[in-house]
Amino acid sequence: MRLQNRILKAGICLLAAASLLTGCDKKSEMVPAETSPAPKPVVIGFSQLGAESDWRSANTQSMKTTFTAENGYQLIFEDGQQKQSNQIRAIRTFIQQDVDYIVLAPVTETGWDTVLQEAKDAGIPVILLDRQVDATDDSLFTCWVGSDFELEGRKVTEWLRQYTIRKGIDPSEIHIVNIQGTIGASAQIGRTKGLARAAEENGWELLAEVPGDFTQTKGREVMAELLNMYEDLNVVYCENDNEAFGAIEAIEAAGRKAGSDLQTGEIMVISFDGVKKEAMEYVYEDKISCIGECNPDQGAMVQEVIGKLERGETPEKFSYVQEGMLTHDDTVTEVMVGGKKYPVTVVTGEKIQE
Repeated sequence: MRLQNRILKAGICLLAAASLLTGCDKKSEMVPAETSPAPKPVVIGFSQLGAESDWRSANTQSMKTTFTAENGYQLIFEDGQQKQSNQIRAIRTFIQQDVDYIVLAPVTETGWDTVLQEAKDAGIPVILLDRQVDATDDSLFTCWVGSDFELEGRKVTEWLRQYTIRKGIDPSEIHIVNIQGTIGASAQIGRTKGLARAAEENGWELLAEVPGDFTQTKGREVMAELLNMYEDLNVVYCENDNEAFGAIEAIEAAGRKAGSDLQTGEIMVISFDGVKKEAMEYVYEDKISCIGECNPDQGAMVQEVIGKLERGETPEKFSYVQEGMLTHDDTVTEVMVGGKKYPVTVVTGEKIQE
């Protein structure tokens, strides 16, 4: 651990010049005490995968507002611009700069073993943020902080199951398209698994799975194509809010309506994140029927992990943030997944202003 390498070596010298010489002037010569040097900041290299969504921007801001000079840190931030090669280059630069910790939000799960081994050999702990890596050796990273993406998918699909039961809609009447996130990203993998599992268990028709790259533009493009391909689609499962915004634009441009009333021909939009006011307003207006929250405020949890490492403690290997669910009405007030109950929050005007 790098704690020992960063302990200040300069001690405080106590200058007690007690002159008791006989015959000296009674006036004592006061020697000013040396002041302690200011503690060195903890240097953190943060490789963020990009700024593809409102969630990602909020996640970056959480890190920047946590790891400030006032809090005793120096944050070196690098935007990967959605390219793994940029992130690998950034990590190698952090190693050359001899940072104290590396925080990595990886664009995809695979392809990190070599550079993470380099960080390990340099004695620099690596903390994964949001997304995980598929490493051959899990000692290549110290710990991970983020969301349980498959659980998010399971909660949202359980909400859909309960909603259709209460509305008297037969499972055979559910025809879903999945606008996926960036293929290979942890959020995409987990949320796709959650839907695929629920569709199989409940007898829903999963018409298509198409990448939307977590962006509004791509969400709009693929939704327009899906509407032309599948006349009977009535549920759109978007793997983030930006995709949902684009999908709703395409639905309305096609003369259809996004909403929860499947019996009258509306197209139900389900989404994830819930960090932007616009998303909350869409739920309030029933353009988005349900959002599985994904909490971007992860800076404080990373700070807690670093604090433990600084004290020589061992943090949990995996730390999950707390997340809820947001819906338009109280048809479903809670869901149970894996034997645990999760509350569902109805979005009101007051909730939007919070």
